[in-house]
Order: sequence, then C-alpha cells, then structure tokens
Amino acid sequence: MTRKGRRLSPEEEHLWRRIADTATPLRHKPAPRRKDAIKPKLGKPDPETAPVPTFRVGEKAVTPTTETRIRVPDHPLNMDRKTYARMKRGKAHPEARLDLHGMTVDVAHSALIAFLLRSHAAGKRLVLVITGKGRDGDGDPFGLSRGVLRRQVPHWLEQPPLRQIVLQTTPPHQKHGGTGALYVYLRR
Repeated sequence: MTRKGRRLSPEEEHLWRRIADTATPLRHKPAPRRKDAIKPKLGKPDPETAPVPTFRVGEKAVTPTTETRIRVPDHPLNMDRKTYARMKRGKAHPEARLDLHGMTVDVAHSALIAFLLRSHAAGKRLVLVITGKGRDGDGDPFGLSRGVLRRQVPHWLEQPPLRQIVLQTTPPHQKHGGTGALYVYLRR
C-alpha cells in the first residue's frame, strides 16, 4: 500500500492487514468510479429525449417551432474538415444542382435517385439539391404539411441505394439556398 509516494515495508504491510481484517466498515461505500466512465452532462435536457408533458382536454397545444421540427439529421463529420469548412462558408461551388420545386413526392424521389447516381458515376463530389421551403400549412393543426420534400429528402439520402454513395449532407450557405436546399457530398 502506498501513502504519499512511500511504500510500506513488509512488516508494516503485515501489521496493516491484521488491523484491517478486524475492522468493521462504518457504512457501505460504492465502488470507486473509473476515470474513463462517462459523466452525465448537466444543463438543458435534450428535447428529443425529454418526457412529453401531460395534456388535458381544453388546453392549448404547444407545437415545436418549424426549425426544430424540420432539420437535417445530425451526423458525425465523415469528410475532410478543411473541405467541410470551405463548403459551409460558401467557398466550395456545387458541380451540379437538382431543383425539386413543384414535383410530387414520387416524381421527386425518382428524380433524386437518378440525379445522384448520374453525378456519382460522372465523378462529381459536391452537388446541390434544392427542395424549397414549402408552403404554409392549411388546416393542419401541427403544421406538418409545410415542406414535404424538405422533410423527406434527408431521409431518402439515408436509405439504399443513396446511402452507399452519400458521404455527407449539410444545409448550404445562404447564397446557395440556405434552409431550402442541401449540400450532398458524394463518395469517390
């Protein structure tokens, strides 16, 4: 046993063991924490994992804002940081673009798949997919009718066959469409 850098001699160690064996602990101590154990983060709870508040009939429903409801899924950075930084600042220019304005969901899905497969086959890396921001929802109390393509495109990019060719997706710089579009960075 060590105490302030000094090791016990064999006689001191033997004496310590005899005394420690006869001692009764005052209270149960939890096992010491490992240094690599994950510490809980303090602060605001995550809105996606927070419990749903109770709702009573007659109360006004509180809906999340559009920006928290419609967003690109957060992914770890899968590409070069320098290229990613240039792309976010609007310095990298898309090699091709697809505008989905006015398309139905079925037509837009097939057009997106064909466009990205063609772009990947041509060796293009950065493409811009314009979804638009959507119209104001009419009659839907939760506002979910706004921007159907804007909500669907990120999910389509995570499903086969596009999942194999898409390396990174991120909202583009304002000069390339801002929240109404997506940068899609393709694999080699």
